[in-house]
Amino acid sequence: MQINVKRVYDPPSPTDGCRVLVDRLWPRGLATEVAAVDHWAKDLAPSTDLRKWYHSHADRHDEFVRRYQAEFVDAAQPFQALLEATARCSVVTLLYASRDTEHTHAYVVRRWLENHRQG
Repeated sequence: MQINVKRVYDPPSPTDGCRVLVDRLWPRGLATEVAAVDHWAKDLAPSTDLRKWYHSHADRHDEFVRRYQAEFVDAAQPFQALLEATARCSVVTLLYASRDTEHTHAYVVRRWLENHRQG
C-alpha cells in the first residue's frame, strides 16, 4: 500500500487513490467538488491550541511533532475510522492546506499509518 502526501489545492489525479483531508478546517476558497475528498479526518488534525502554538513557533518543528504525537493518545477512534475508511484502498493520499510542504502534520499521520496499517 502506498501513502502519498499532497496539498489539497493541487489538482486531483487518478493516481491519488483514496483522498483523505487531514486538516481540522476546510481549506479556504476550495469547493468540495474541486477538492475531491473521499474522507475528511478532521479529528486527526492538530488541536486548535497546538496549531496556534506552531504558527508562532514554526522554527520548532521537532517540538511540534512531539506534541502532536502526544495528542494521538486521544485520537484512537479517529485513527480507527481512518483505517476503516481506507482499508480497501491500495493508494491513499493525505491532503493538507498549508503552504509549507516540508513541515506539515500530514507526514506525521503518514508515518503513523505506515506503522499501523496492514496489507
